[in-house]
Amino acid sequence: MTKTVARRWITDWDPENEAFWRQSGARIARRNLIYSVLAEHLGFSLWLLWSVVAVSLPAAGFQFTVDQLFWLVAVPNLVGSVMRIPYTMAVARFGGRNWTTVSAALLLIPIGLMAYCVSTPGTPYEFFLVAAATAGLGGGNFASSMANISYFYPEKHKGAALGINAAGGNLGVAVAQFAVPAVIGTGAALHLANAPLLWLVPVLAATACAWLFMDNLTVSRASVAEQTPALRNRHTWIMSFLYIGTFGSFIGYSSALPLLIKSQFPEVSWAYWAAIGPLIGSLARPAGGWLADRAGGARVTLATFAVMGLGVAGVLGALAVHSFALFALSFALLFVTSGLGNGSTYRMIPAIFRAQTPTLAEARKQAATVIGLAAAIGALGGFLIPRGFAASISATGSLDTALWAFLAGYAICAGATWWFYLRTVWTARVPSLAHAGV
Repeated sequence: MTKTVARRWITDWDPENEAFWRQSGARIARRNLIYSVLAEHLGFSLWLLWSVVAVSLPAAGFQFTVDQLFWLVAVPNLVGSVMRIPYTMAVARFGGRNWTTVSAALLLIPIGLMAYCVSTPGTPYEFFLVAAATAGLGGGNFASSMANISYFYPEKHKGAALGINAAGGNLGVAVAQFAVPAVIGTGAALHLANAPLLWLVPVLAATACAWLFMDNLTVSRASVAEQTPALRNRHTWIMSFLYIGTFGSFIGYSSALPLLIKSQFPEVSWAYWAAIGPLIGSLARPAGGWLADRAGGARVTLATFAVMGLGVAGVLGALAVHSFALFALSFALLFVTSGLGNGSTYRMIPAIFRAQTPTLAEARKQAATVIGLAAAIGALGGFLIPRGFAASISATGSLDTALWAFLAGYAICAGATWWFYLRTVWTARVPSLAHAGV
C-alpha cells in the first residue's frame, strides 16, 4: 500500500518490490513521468528558442554581428548549465512535484522578456543578452526532472524510463525549430513575438498539471551533507566529462545548426533542415538507454564516440566540397549517435553507484546527485560548441578549426570510456559492474 501525507507526499515507496510495483507503483510512476516530460519538454523548447529566433533578428531590423548572434545562442546554454546544479538539489529539498510546479512557472520569465525584446525596436543588445540568459531557466528543468524520475523506477526499468523522460524533453528542441518559422512569418511580415508567446498557454497548463497530478517522494529527501559523498567519487567527474561529449554535442549542435546552415549554405532554406537533427537525436535517446540495459552502457557509449568522430569527418568533407547533402547526412549521424550516447551514459550512472554503494537507498541518493551534476557539466557543451564555431569563423573564416577540436574531444572521450569502464583490469577489480548495465 502506498502511504501518503498532506500535499501529496508518498512516504512508502519501494519499486524494487514486485508486488508493490504491480499493485500501484507502476501506475504512479507512469503518471509522474508523463507530467515530468511535459514540463521538461517546454523547458527545452524555451531554452533553445533563441537558436531559432536569432537567425531572423537581422531581417527584423536588429543589426547584430555574427559573433553577437552566436552569443545569444550560447548564453542560454551557459546559464542552463549553471542552473542545473541548484535545480537538482531542489528536488531533494522541496520534492519533485513541488519543484516541477515552481520550475514550470519560472518559464514565464523568458517568455515575457523575449516578447518584449523582439517587439521593441531599438532594444539594446545588452538587454537581449539578459533576456537570452533567462532562457537558461528552461535548461535547469532537465536536471531536476531526471533526478526526480530516477527515484520512481526500479533498476531494471530505469534506463528506459530515464531515456523516455530525457527524449520527451529533448524533443522540445525540434518542436521549437519546427514551430517557430511557421508562426513568425517571413520577409516584411515577420512577427517574432509570436515565437515566445506560442508557449504561454502550454507553460500555464504544465504548471497546473504538475501541482495537481504529480507526487513528492520522501525517499528523495536528502540534505546537502547526504549528497556530498558523490562529489568525492571520481566516477562523478568521469561521467560528467563523458556527458559533455554526448549531451553537450546534442545541445551544442542543436543551438548552432540554424546559424551554421545560414552562414555556410545561404542558398538553402535553413528552417526545417535545422529541426530534423534534434528530432532524430531525441528519438534515439530512449534507444540508447534500451541498448545499455542489454549490451552495457560503456560498450554503447564507446561505440557512439567512435561514430561521432566519423560524423565530424563527414562535416569537414562536406565543407571542403560545399555539399549540403553530405553536410546534412553527417550532422544527422552526429545527432543520432549523440542521442544514443545520452541514453547510454545516463544508464551507466545508477549502475556504477549501485555497484559501489552498500545500500540501495544510499546508491539512489548519490546517483540522483550525479545525474544532476552530470547534466549541469554536460550542458557546457551547449555553450562551448557555438562559441567554438564563432571563434573559428572569426579567426580563420571557416569552421574547420572548431571541427578538428571536436574530433580530438571525441577521441579523448572514447579513450576515457575504455580506460575506466571496459579494461580487463577494471572489470576484474569491480566484477559486479560487468552485470550492472555498465
